[in-house]
Amino acid sequence: MSAEDLEKYETEMELSLYREYRDIVGQFSYVVETERRFYLANAVDVQVRDGGGDVYFEVRMSDAWVWDMYRPARFVKNVRVITFKDVNVEELDKPELRLPEDGPFSA
Repeated sequence: MSAEDLEKYETEMELSLYREYRDIVGQFSYVVETERRFYLANAVDVQVRDGGGDVYFEVRMSDAWVWDMYRPARFVKNVRVITFKDVNVEELDKPELRLPEDGPFSA
């Protein structure tokens, strides 16, 4: 396999991963970014730990999806991550159910 073929394959895998993300992001409540991975999750618990003078973070997530194109199963029930870098957690907006303005229930 040439370098060009490998680059094309990785580009296609990344595009496929992005499309998967786009299709499932609405099913999750949180976006979690660690130094190595990006996750979507419905429950997140971040604990700051002190281990012999070193501060680290223990992140536990449940009902999660992992952004990793080389992972065959990206949906995971529980995830535990230990990291020495900051962890970013953002709550996703959940748009309320809206009825179409021109539908049968419009005023």
